[in-house]
Amino acid sequence: MKWPRALASLALAGWFALGAAGTASAQTYPTRPITLIVPFAAGGTTDAIARVLGESLSQSLGQQIVIENVGGGGGTIGAARAARAAPDGYTLLLHQPGLATGVSLYAKLPFDAEKDLTGVGLINTSASLIAGHKDIPANSLPELVRWMKEPGRSAKVAHPGVGAFGHLCAVLFAQAVGAQVDMIPYRGGGPALNDTVAGHADLSCLSVAIAAELIKSGKLKGFGIVGKNRFAGLPEIESFWQAGYKDLDLQFWHALFAPAGTPRPVIDRLNGALRQAFANARVRKAFDDNGMELYPAEEQTPEAATALLKNEIKRWGEVIRANNIQAQ
Repeated sequence: MKWPRALASLALAGWFALGAAGTASAQTYPTRPITLIVPFAAGGTTDAIARVLGESLSQSLGQQIVIENVGGGGGTIGAARAARAAPDGYTLLLHQPGLATGVSLYAKLPFDAEKDLTGVGLINTSASLIAGHKDIPANSLPELVRWMKEPGRSAKVAHPGVGAFGHLCAVLFAQAVGAQVDMIPYRGGGPALNDTVAGHADLSCLSVAIAAELIKSGKLKGFGIVGKNRFAGLPEIESFWQAGYKDLDLQFWHALFAPAGTPRPVIDRLNGALRQAFANARVRKAFDDNGMELYPAEEQTPEAATALLKNEIKRWGEVIRANNIQAQ
């Protein structure tokens, strides 16, 4: 009759031992370099953010941050690698809305973004705007809408690829203003931008960080900030929200994730290092100079990052299904 009680005691002792080991591991973490997966090629915005943050994170954590660019599949290949990694805090993922859109764009993914990843912290948002070729006769958002809705017109809208943020932004823009458009896919944002500047396309949804100088120099026209507020660097351009298009409040974001099951003390350690990076004047200047806004301190929690991903999966899934958009 004493065996069940003895077994229970052994099991309880085992659980305490595992808990103690986990705590000790978290207290000494990290003891080796940390891999930060960027699911896009080097040279893009996500890669640039990783390199700005990497140095500060390394200083805070006392270990090297090794940035690994794993491109392909709209960011899903790198995300899959992170999702399958050991949940020990030594593999992290820096991602953007592509992590959420990929869930509905691709019929089969080797991971479940909601179940296999957990948030470490929100990083930043970047404003986007609808910009057009300099010779478009319109000079304001109302004039643009009237021009787009002229009988027989179908504005050519360049975008960086099916399912990309710039594509979904353009789809919602056309629906909001009620205009017929011709969507033209490109292999990335650079070619789409170049053809808009050259006049081979009429319009594009672009990051303000990329478009601002082109607008100021007269090479592009800016028509509306895709969000609630105006952009400080282009104060003369109204937001779609201000113009009455309430559905065009879209945010291009970046957040840090870890494999699900990563111990909470390790997540907290990483989140603390991320917050220290945001307090660094050099880091803040890099974001400001590129038209990026850091999330407020109260929104920099692991829970906020996890919740954002869940909400974005739902939101973009509805858009993708409603418009029958499929990855090519």
